Amino acid sequence: MTTRSKERTARAATREVPQRSEEFAHLSLRALREQRRTLGNEEHRVSYWRRLIQARMDLIALSGGDDSVRLGRLRMALAETRVGSGRGALVDIMPIDDVPPLPDLAGLWAREADPDDPESVRSLKRDLAFAELQLSAYRAALHRRLAGTTGELIARYREEPRLALTALPIPPDELI
Repeated sequence: MTTRSKERTARAATREVPQRSEEFAHLSLRALREQRRTLGNEEHRVSYWRRLIQARMDLIALSGGDDSVRLGRLRMALAETRVGSGRGALVDIMPIDDVPPLPDLAGLWAREADPDDPESVRSLKRDLAFAELQLSAYRAALHRRLAGTTGELIARYREEPRLALTALPIPPDELI
């Protein structure tokens, strides 16, 4: 057995076995899978926006505040990106107190700083940094939710292994 294999085996042996949670008891298996899929899609969207905000902060830092030419090109390339959609579905899934507030990404994305006005540049940098913090907090909440739904799915599959077969595109009775 290789060192890497031994390390994986050791980690697996110390890993806690997921247990069923009362939080998800009201969800059918299909609904739980859909919730996990929705959370995963939202996490991808939030991660994307977080990277965009970080790139915008980098552009401003590199250009001394005048990111208008590069930003114009970015806007054209990314104009069809949905801003804010999808989050409404999460309100049904997540208690409202577990959903950190999101910044106005569309407004922030459209905002430009006057490169000749240092306060305008500082204000945009500050707002972008705050938006990045908010997105990071929201993303962390999504990760906690994803971990919970994944753990619940694993617990259900461990209780009744045949349930895992229902995730396959083949009817379960044709697998056996």
